Amino acid sequence: MAETAIEMVPTYPDLAGKVAVVTGGSKGIGSATCRLLAANCVRVAVVGRDQGAIDKVVQSITSETAPAIGVSADMVSYEDTERMRQQVEAELGPVDILVPFAGGFGRHTPIQDITEEEWRFVIDSNLTSTFFTCKSFLPGMMERRRGSVITMASNAARILDIPLTASYAAAKAGIVMFTRHVAKEVGPHGVRVNCVAPATTMSERVERLLSAERIQELAELAPLKRFGQPEDTALATLFLASDASSWITGITIDVAGGRVML
Repeated sequence: MAETAIEMVPTYPDLAGKVAVVTGGSKGIGSATCRLLAANCVRVAVVGRDQGAIDKVVQSITSETAPAIGVSADMVSYEDTERMRQQVEAELGPVDILVPFAGGFGRHTPIQDITEEEWRFVIDSNLTSTFFTCKSFLPGMMERRRGSVITMASNAARILDIPLTASYAAAKAGIVMFTRHVAKEVGPHGVRVNCVAPATTMSERVERLLSAERIQELAELAPLKRFGQPEDTALATLFLASDASSWITGITIDVAGGRVML
């Protein structure tokens, strides 16, 4: 599936030469997004915490037409986020495309068993990190009167068709509404803000934790009867980053094979 999706990547000429930051960019959907942006001649900053994984993505996407850099940063720290922004601007230039995808959760914990530490960790890793990233980069975008921001939610914020931990669902639902509020505030300044909300998507973690039978069961929940691939969400992100979506802001695209129908 991955090779097919990459071969099908569309070309958006307006993206060439722009600068993008992708947090959570070293693995999964973030990594696929970095590859598709680079294929459109975007200069990409791959941001994550695993330096080895960051370097691997950077090496795979760097070219003469699309130079890339890797930055190790903890997006739960505003100080680290600001340091990352300054490094990106110094090495690549002002940022046109912001993709705050950092997040995730560790386990499915019943609400009565969620500790204060786990709750704060999941909320901060997903919602607070998105806020910090937007807070850091939006002033420059607003001043330049251009830019596209694509946040990351989840079908966990949209439906209750499978058991998921409440902290993660709350964080991702918060991102959906946060996206709408920010879009309304910054729209008059020429900046668009949208959200992608994938259903369970194939990744190293999913392959490690779920059996082939469970993956097939989840695929059967979707009307399209297949499991999500990282490129599915990356392709939607690429569209929202481009001028092809220039009159779209404040929306959430459910990349879920039809599991979410509103």
